[in-house]
Parts: sequence; C-alpha cells; structure tokens
Amino acid sequence: MTKNRLGDEKSPYLLQHKDNPVHWYAWGTDAFTAARAQNKPIFLSIGYSTCYWCHVMEKDSFELQDVAAALNADFISIKVDREEHPDVDALYMDAVVGMTGHGGWPMSVFLTPDLKPFYGGTFFRREEFLQLLANVTNVWKTAPQKVIASGDQIVEQLQKNTVALYPTTLSAALVEKAVAACRQSFDTQHAGFGSAPKFPPAQAILMLLQRHARDKNPDALKMSTDTLNHMARGGIRDQLGGGFHRYSVDAEWLAPHFEKMLYDNALLTLAYCKAQSLTQNVQWAEVIRSTCNYVLREMTAPEGGFFAAQDAGDVGKEGEYYTWTWAMLEKLLTVDELKAVNQTYGAGVMGNFEHGQNILNLSLSVDWNDTHSPHIESAHQKLMQARRDRKAPHQDTKILTAWNGLMIAALATAAQTVNEPRYLEAAEKAAHFVKAHLTAGSKLLRRYCNNDAALNGTAADYAFMIYGLIALYRATQKSDCLDWAVALQTQLDTEFWDSKDDGYFASSAQELIVRQKEFQDGALPSANSISAHNLIQLAMLTGKMDYLNRAEKLLNALAPIMGQYPMAATTAIAALDTWLNRNELMTCDGVTCVQLGERPRA
Repeated sequence: MTKNRLGDEKSPYLLQHKDNPVHWYAWGTDAFTAARAQNKPIFLSIGYSTCYWCHVMEKDSFELQDVAAALNADFISIKVDREEHPDVDALYMDAVVGMTGHGGWPMSVFLTPDLKPFYGGTFFRREEFLQLLANVTNVWKTAPQKVIASGDQIVEQLQKNTVALYPTTLSAALVEKAVAACRQSFDTQHAGFGSAPKFPPAQAILMLLQRHARDKNPDALKMSTDTLNHMARGGIRDQLGGGFHRYSVDAEWLAPHFEKMLYDNALLTLAYCKAQSLTQNVQWAEVIRSTCNYVLREMTAPEGGFFAAQDAGDVGKEGEYYTWTWAMLEKLLTVDELKAVNQTYGAGVMGNFEHGQNILNLSLSVDWNDTHSPHIESAHQKLMQARRDRKAPHQDTKILTAWNGLMIAALATAAQTVNEPRYLEAAEKAAHFVKAHLTAGSKLLRRYCNNDAALNGTAADYAFMIYGLIALYRATQKSDCLDWAVALQTQLDTEFWDSKDDGYFASSAQELIVRQKEFQDGALPSANSISAHNLIQLAMLTGKMDYLNRAEKLLNALAPIMGQYPMAATTAIAALDTWLNRNELMTCDGVTCVQLGERPRA
C-alpha cells in the first residue's frame, strides 16, 4: 500500500501530487496524529492546481527520490489546496510574511507537531531545499526546545494580529485618503497602480467609479477608465477568446501570466459594468460580453456551477496555447487577414514575446472598431479553430461557493447592463446549483468536485454568496433570492461574528491554532469588506435597521486598515462611502433604495 495518501482526494491540486514519492497527507487529523505520535516536524506545502511555480517545484523536488527520502525520513508532509482551505492558507501565509517579509505560492512552512510554524518560505530549488531539510532536521533533533519556543513566539504574534483596534473615526476623510492613495500610485503612462507586475485592480476601480458617481470626481473617473482601457487592449485580456489572465508581468499590460481565474473575471466584469453604466461606452459593453461569453463557454459546468481556474500551460510552455509565431499566422490566414492582424493586433515577424511568439493586443493608436473589420472577424474564426485544435491548458474543475457567488453577482449585473438574458439564466442556474449541492441544512459547504461536496463554508463563502444573491434579487425581483440571502446572513452572524471585538472570523474551524479575521483585501475582497456592503444592502432591501447597526460596528473594525492601508481596503472604503451617505438612500421609518425605486420588505 502506498504511503502517499492523496489518491482518494477530490482536489485537482492534491491529485496532481498523488504519484509523488513523497508520503503526502492531506490536511486533517490523520496527519496531525502521525506528527504527534512520531514526534516529527511537519512540512506543510500549500499551493493550487494552476500555480506555475507549484508545478516547477513538484518537478524539481517532489518527484525526485532524494528529496522524497529526506522528507519521508524526518517529516510528516502535508499538501494543502489553498482554494479548499483559504483559512489555513491565510494563517500560515501571515506567519511566512512575518518571518521573511514576503509570501507567495508554493508556500513551504515547517511546523511543530502541534501545528505551530517555526520556519517558512515559498519556492525552493532542489539543492537549497535539500540543505534546508537537513538543517531543520538537525535543529529539531538537537535543540527541539528552541524550535518550540520559536513557534510559540510566532503564534503569539499571530494572535496579536487578530485583535481589532478602533483608533480611526469613520468619516469622509478616509474615502478621500483612499482616492489620494490611488492618485499617488497611479501609472500615468500605462495606467493601473504601482509598477510591474501589475494585477487587475478591479476593487480599486469599483471604489473610484462609485466615488465619481457620487461627487463627479474627475481624477477618479480618469484613473478608472484609463486602466480599463489599457487592460481591455492589452495582452492581459484574451483578445480572441475573451476573459482576463491573472496579471501582467510588465507595466504595459502586454505580457500576462496566462493563468485565468474565475474571481478575476467576475470582479473585472463588475468593474466594466460599473464603467458602462456611468459612461455608456460601447467598448466596455463588448468587453463585458466577451468576458461573460468566455465564462459560459469554458468555465461553466453542465449542471450550472462555475469552475475555479484554467492553467497557464505546461512547465516550460507557458502561454503557448494563446500565442502565435508569424509562421503560424502565415499558414492559417490569407494575405489580407495577415495584414489586418499585423495592423490591428501588432503581430509581427519577430514577435513581441518569448521565442518569436506574438501576444495579440490593441495599441492605443488602433481604432477599437477595427476589431470588427471583415478580415479581422474571419481571422478570429480561423485562429479560434486553430486554438481549439491545440492541447488546452489544465482546468481546475473545483466549484467553490465563494467564487461562484462573485460570478453570480457579475452575470446578474452584466445581464442588466448589456441586456443579455443568457447571463441572468446562467446566474440563476448557478445559484440553484449551490442550493442543491453546496448546502447542508442552513449551512454552506465550500467545495464541489467530482460529484463530492465537502468542507465547511468559510466566512468568504457566506459573504460572497450573499453578495451574489443580492445582485440576483435586484435583477429578478424574486423574493426567494432575498430570503436566502437573509438566511445566510443570519448563519454568518451566528457562526462567525466576534461578539467581543466585532468583525467576522474567517473560519469556524477549531483545529487552527489561531482564529483569524480577514480585514485586508487581496486578490479577492475580504469577507469583512464584502459583508459591510451586504449589511447595508440588506438594510435597504428589508427595512431592518439591525443590519445597519452591525454594518457600523463592522466598518469600525475595518477602520484601522482603511486609515493605514487604504489601497488594501478599497472594498471597505466603498462600503464606508455608501454608509456615510445612507441618508440619501434611506427614509427615517422604513428603508427604501431611492436609486432603484425598490420597496422595503417587512
């Protein structure tokens, strides 16, 4: 019987490692019991199935017998899919960042048998990793008390990080500070915020567009629309198939990391919808349609849920599915089509990417309408067919409740923005899927994969699903959407609310050494930030002021992050902006959404 215990798991990431010679455990009591019984330190490896450097470390280390021998002899090795266990990922990421000053995936953490971290990092090359394993083994065997003391100190610091402080007053000054922070970090040449690598700043854009809608702030509009324009034209957007890649490795938005994540495409759809509603720019409507069509075509399960991600490509072949050499284009296209692709998408003989490959992109000098020329449209059809004949990137077919909630919100909003009933039908079907397959009584489950639903829902699962249901209610006016959102909010309040210091804990799981709260936004908005939005919206839709009172408590808990790190709290800033202007939306006795003319519910 194999000592690798991942063969019966459902996670695509864990299954990628089931044939490693490493004696992997999944996260759970079997691994914890083994570590304590054998008094061995734990090597915790956290990643996800579409993580390029996770694949590299597997081939460089975990598939090799010498690395496996070192791990199997002196460690209990645990593999974690960060998308299945975001609470585990967040906890140990905080520890690694505290120890090293940076984080990322794959995450490599060494724990005591009682799960306390004492050393960590991210990607290690084989030689470096073997030396590290030898060093950790030596110190554990010769000075275990020092290791345990180090773990205790790190846990003590992690516990301090969870304490909510309230030194910041809720005021419009926080909103203005966030706009100013965006202005300071805005790239005036290429748009976006900061330098390369550049991630799509959907959350900041949504906050800025909301601010512009309220006070006609010209800077907020310009920063938002310039960034949306550069991303829509850049290689970060799949100009052929639609959808957005994970991030751009350069400042110009040209060369992406080719992985595609469901949540990025949901958040960006919401951002383009907001921009379209404010500007009536036909360009944004086309981006919305191409992104939603991509999700429906390539990221939707037959039963209705949405898949998690698509990989960037095989190790050493990243992006090959999406790029073209000039010779390939010459073979596939007519002379007129080739000329049009050169002029419109910048494809050339030398290429604009590695190994003479071309990433299709629209320079700012190209008229957007050129993408609808007859030669470009016929070239599109031929290139899409040629791409379908290629080996497609690996797809992570996990269906995650939180990410599905975001996509439900995006599709419901897009359906209204571009008047497309198919998007609303897909959103409703996904909600029905979650109801049928990812609920257990009044509770949510987190993950569905290979006909198996499992793992307790996190605060993010509840928050994002409520967010999606509110958007679905606005689009359909079906009371069951709002009723379910209210029921989930009750469950979230009961199971996750910190009655002492306010805010929602990330997880209800008791096996974690520290029960954390997520206040800062990352690639996804924090569960607390989204919940602030939800509570305000539920107050407006139901007329129940208890929601508004809890929103105020939650915003106070978020206030220190908003004040100190506004760029990491733009979703909370947007909620604060709504809360500060609540009197514009609410009457004294009942609550009514004046903007949409909805009636309060009893």
